[in-house]
Amino acid sequence: MALTYLHTMVRVKDLDASIAFYKLLGLEETRRRDSEGGRFTLVFMSPPGQENAAVELTYNWDGDDGLPSDSRHFGHLAYRVDNIHELCQHLMDNGVTINRPPRDGHMAFVRSPDNISVELLQAGDALEPAEPWKSMENTGHW
Repeated sequence: MALTYLHTMVRVKDLDASIAFYKLLGLEETRRRDSEGGRFTLVFMSPPGQENAAVELTYNWDGDDGLPSDSRHFGHLAYRVDNIHELCQHLMDNGVTINRPPRDGHMAFVRSPDNISVELLQAGDALEPAEPWKSMENTGHW
């Protein structure tokens, strides 16, 4: 039996804010589906050239307060990045809180506008620890 990864789905409350956040990470919109009958929009975002590694943003037009309370259980998304220090600085410069800074030059965590935890991992060897990261404390939880 063959198994093929398709995507990870997360529910979003503000589609535009979520798209903007994932674009800051470097993802791009690869597909979109609006369902008038189902009253929802699906937006698929992937790293460039990696449509097989999509995150599906699901936006319910009428909100999702009626969904079961356990519908938001989720661990995190993870992305390998070329330079974790540069990406974290870019995110911070655009108003994203770095919840777990890359003190070790290897790993960081941020959260999307919908509180989705996103792990960032340095490609290859860890970068040399550098300021402001190596002395930056955690903010909130990740």
